[in-house]
Amino acid sequence: MRINKFLAEQGIASRRGSDEIIAAGRVTINGRVARAGDDVSADDVVMLDGKTLSHKVKYEYYLLNKPKGYLCTVSDDKGRKTVMDLLPEGAGRVFPVGRLDYDTEGMLLLTNDGDLAYRLTAPQSEIAKTYLVRIDGTITDVQLNRLRAGVEIAPGVVSKKCKVSVTETNKKFTKLRVVLTEGRNREIRKMFEAVGKQVAFLKRQKIGDLTLTGLDRGAVRRLSQEEVFYLKNL
Repeated sequence: MRINKFLAEQGIASRRGSDEIIAAGRVTINGRVARAGDDVSADDVVMLDGKTLSHKVKYEYYLLNKPKGYLCTVSDDKGRKTVMDLLPEGAGRVFPVGRLDYDTEGMLLLTNDGDLAYRLTAPQSEIAKTYLVRIDGTITDVQLNRLRAGVEIAPGVVSKKCKVSVTETNKKFTKLRVVLTEGRNREIRKMFEAVGKQVAFLKRQKIGDLTLTGLDRGAVRRLSQEEVFYLKNL
């Protein structure tokens, strides 16, 4: 097993975050400083910051209805609130699967299952994620069609085709449902900026067909075995 995958399964960080920890020289394998790409087995002694990590892993899966004002990170050196503060006492070492930005609400999964986290966030998986978007004022059919076809969200970077539909509108605001199969940083906000609109409210409602039904803002629960099976087979 690759060392970054091993660390992810321990709930230390995502695979990308684990790569950064390894690059910082904080991990050793049998007393030797680990390198990216190293493999480990059950016979190896793996240490992080001088503490031995167990090879026995119990996977945990949580569903959080993230409120605004929380960072999607395991810790913050500035002391700001993170989604980890919302987990129940006794929760294992898990990490957020992907990210919702500070001002975005809604569905967030947390786990120490690195394989599932990778499956849900890898661009090639093309797993549908549904968002509720609210903008001020109205939006034209021309703007909607541009969003659906893909717009430039950074120099040389164009969003994928997606589904966009208006669910409610009046002179003051418009609510829309957006379904994406990719998840670039602040992508929806950048998409709407590209057509001259600012997102006033953003909430992720679904991953695949998994919903937040019955889960209050800021609340968290464990996923059922059926839900875990569903996510693993998306």
